[in-house]
This record gives sequence, C-alpha cells and structure tokens, in this order.
Amino acid sequence: MNRRPVVAGQFYPGQADQLESMVGEYLSKAGAKAQERTILAMTPHAGYVFSGSVAGQTLGRANLAKTVLLLGPNHTGMGSRFAVWSDGIWELPGGGLNVNEGLAKAIIKADARLVADQTAHAREHSLEVVLPFLRAIDPETTIVPIAVAEPRLEVLLEVGAAIGRVLASWKHPVSMVVSSDMSHYVTHEEAKRWDSMALEPILALNPSEAYRVVRESGISMCGIMPMTVGLTAAESLEASKAELVAYATSGETSGDYTQVVGYAGVLVS
Repeated sequence: MNRRPVVAGQFYPGQADQLESMVGEYLSKAGAKAQERTILAMTPHAGYVFSGSVAGQTLGRANLAKTVLLLGPNHTGMGSRFAVWSDGIWELPGGGLNVNEGLAKAIIKADARLVADQTAHAREHSLEVVLPFLRAIDPETTIVPIAVAEPRLEVLLEVGAAIGRVLASWKHPVSMVVSSDMSHYVTHEEAKRWDSMALEPILALNPSEAYRVVRESGISMCGIMPMTVGLTAAESLEASKAELVAYATSGETSGDYTQVVGYAGVLVS
C-alpha cells in the first residue's frame, strides 16, 4: 500500500516544481559532503520556512547510503509504539520513494515489538518532511519508515540494539535519519540553553544519558525516543564521532524570540 502525503502544501510546497526549487536552495547551503559514511543524521521536521535551512545543511553534508532507515516521533498517538511501514511507496509531489521491503521484514523479525503498522503513519508529518531532501540527494533511495512512541528507556535500548544487529549484518550499507525538533515554545535564549544540554550527550554518543537529560530536565525535544533508538543502533555500526552541523530557532525566521522552536542538525559517523 502506498502512503499519500498529508502535509504537502502546508509544511512544504504542494507543487512539484516549487518543492524541487526550495529543497535545492536549502541543500545548496551545505558544506562539503562528508568523506566518511554517515551512520546517522538527525534533522528537524518543521515547516521548511523555519527548519529547511538546518535540514538542508545537515542532509546536504551527509554521506548517506542508498537505503535509509527513518526514525521519527509519533505526534498523533495512533498505532503501535514501534510502527514499521513495510511496503509500497511513500508518495510526494513529483514522485515518491520506495520502501525497502526486504529490510523492513528483517527489522520486524528482529524484535516482536517492531510491528508492521500503517496507522501510526497515517497523519504523522515527522518523516514525510524529510523525504523531499532524500529524493533530491538520490531519487533511487529506498526507505524503511519507523514511528516511535515507546517511553521506557530500557525498551528503547533493547529495540535499538535489535535494529543495530540487523543493520550491521545487512548485505548493503544502511544509514539512519532521525527526525526531531528540539525545544518547543520557550524563549530563544532558553531554547539555546536547553538544547545545548540535550545535544551534549548526543554528541558524546550516549543514548541513555541523552534520554535522561531530556526527561529529567523537562526539555521538549520531541524526537528523543527515536534518537535514543538510533544512537543505540549506531553502536552496532561502530559509530565513533558526532558533529553538530547547524542550529537555529524559529525566532530567527519569524522575528518572534519569545516563543520559539529549536532545530539542530547532527551527523554521526
């Protein structure tokens, strides 16, 4: 079953030519492409006018494999806690991306908590907004989208380890892209302070500490659960370093610095 886009014309242009032009402009802001294979990239998922520059700088610099495992938060609360979209095409204005059915099946087989579930993705935007960037970088990219809504750290670590084992033994390289915004609806200066606290253990490649800091400090990073899974899986792929590529808040676009959302771009190799 194919997935139709649900935020085209809202978070990003609904016309194919306008979408291609906008994404190309954001990707052009990236520095030189990383030489080492990107194991994991974290990128934001707000409307492009706010977060597109950070996403473009991050994904444009990434050296992604031709297969990308997508991990994002479940904002709607619908569906399973680890919901894998296992087949078909994720459609976009101008053409979509194919789901890698073989990898999806292997991931579902790896842990009973990873289940084939389209309900969690039905109205979720966090992974959809990443896809136009992946398509622009390589239209032959195949994907495995997973929406994460599990709050328990021990389960996130166990499932992340199971995913990591699959990726480490897979016959072709696989990169992960985690979709997450940072602090929500605080002042610009508060966002910078809180987000710096959250990013410190992420850049240290410490998933448990990242989860603890975000939860205990009340930082409203919406993708901490999928990021915990992704960082844990990255351990199986021998991740050794992380880089903060870009950071911004919505206030820098809107001019309202009293209620902002933070956006960070991270590459792990």
